[in-house]
Amino acid sequence: MQTWQIVLIVLTVIMAALAIGLYILGKKAQKKKAEQDQQIAASAQTVSMLIIDKKRMMLKDAGLPPQVMEQAPKLMRRSKMPIVKAKVGPKIMTFICDGEIFDMIPTKKEVKAVVSGLYITSVKGIRGPIQQAAPQKLRLRDRIRRKVQM
Repeated sequence: MQTWQIVLIVLTVIMAALAIGLYILGKKAQKKKAEQDQQIAASAQTVSMLIIDKKRMMLKDAGLPPQVMEQAPKLMRRSKMPIVKAKVGPKIMTFICDGEIFDMIPTKKEVKAVVSGLYITSVKGIRGPIQQAAPQKLRLRDRIRRKVQM
């Protein structure tokens, strides 16, 4: 056998092992996500709140309790998260929002939100449906992600 054939075989074996490893890790992540979703659904409550502000910011800048910062994974501490500040009853609280519904949440309006701890999972308008905001200019990463999904 020639050298280039041996290199090609070795690369093929490495790529196959890498694909199998990623498949196994993906399956474990799906199971973990399903368990977390069940726990979130079990402790969910419907709360009426006035949305004051919403931003994507780092957890350390969001003003969340220190317990949340200690429990957050290191990778999550450095990434920007969808944060919502809302008035619930007489208190102003900071919530972490689900990324899928972050764009739907209106500011300066009262909504009914399904909350699990400090995590907002869904939002409904109190007085009629929630009006969608005008679409914002997409970042390059989001445009590429949409093209790949199509």
